[in-house]
Amino acid sequence: MDISNHMALEVPLISARYARRFVEFMERRGVKRAALLNDSDITEDLLDDPDANISMQQITSVLQKADWLMNDDRAAFQFGQQLDLPSHGLLGFAVLGQDNPRQLISMIVQHLRVGLPLMDMELNSTGSIFHIRLRDTWGLGELTPCVTKMYMGSIHRISADVCRHFDIQFAFSAQRDAESWRSLAPDCEFRFDAPHNQITMALKGQPNPKNNTSLKFLLARNRNNPGETVRLANETLMQVREMIMSQPGRSCSTSNIARRLDISTRTLRQHLASAGTSFREVRVDIRENLATLYLRDTNVPLESIAEKLGFSDQASFTKAYRAWTGQTPGDVRKQSRKTQ
Repeated sequence: MDISNHMALEVPLISARYARRFVEFMERRGVKRAALLNDSDITEDLLDDPDANISMQQITSVLQKADWLMNDDRAAFQFGQQLDLPSHGLLGFAVLGQDNPRQLISMIVQHLRVGLPLMDMELNSTGSIFHIRLRDTWGLGELTPCVTKMYMGSIHRISADVCRHFDIQFAFSAQRDAESWRSLAPDCEFRFDAPHNQITMALKGQPNPKNNTSLKFLLARNRNNPGETVRLANETLMQVREMIMSQPGRSCSTSNIARRLDISTRTLRQHLASAGTSFREVRVDIRENLATLYLRDTNVPLESIAEKLGFSDQASFTKAYRAWTGQTPGDVRKQSRKTQ
């Protein structure tokens, strides 16, 4: 793995709420918390912080231990089935208000790609049939089956209201027979040793009605519930941070982020203001941190760093970095080399 990839593994991208739910799931199966978190740099305070994020390196450390300790190869899929809409934060609020089943599937893929970027997802549809193919972009290696099962379990859980049948293909072998797997999800057909990790599902019509759970209801309730307003604002802030970190370049704008969240730019600004910040402040903070990581831990040329972070040229990057930190990029790189 090259230095830049190693650096990417250390960037906090994933909400700690996923790690917390996974640790609790494993505890219910008799695995001690300390055994999972040892040497992972994930602390109890981090797990309990609703605004905290963890890195790919931290989450894979936990998953590697868990994969070894699981005595049932269906366990990862079962964990995924527990990741319902509220488990995905802002995704839950957004999807609850979506009445168009085709748009709902698209939103699920869109939000999972950003909020839980352990794997990439490719969505295709033919008529009322949808195909979601998972792609390993991190080089998960032996962890690929474990992570794939989690994704499939969660996709099944949050799509069940609008889909009537699921065909799940795994590009690896199974320890248990297909009937044992179908006991977890009777509306699913499981196939192993397939060419790809892919789930195919057929729409059954409109989502089931949800009493008092539409997005309009939640937003109306929030007007009289400051606590809920703050929570929604914090969830928005977390999603915005993750989106900017995944794509900090020139296309990272208020309008683009709002479009990806399926909200207006005005609503986005209001949520960020409620969280005590602004889009510009969040973006500057992330770009500064990423720039410093590149300068200290890699040999990536300054002009390439400028391009990655969305600057038109190296001079503009240098001017901005000096305004942020009081130092030039060249000064920081020289200092880091002296200490190595």
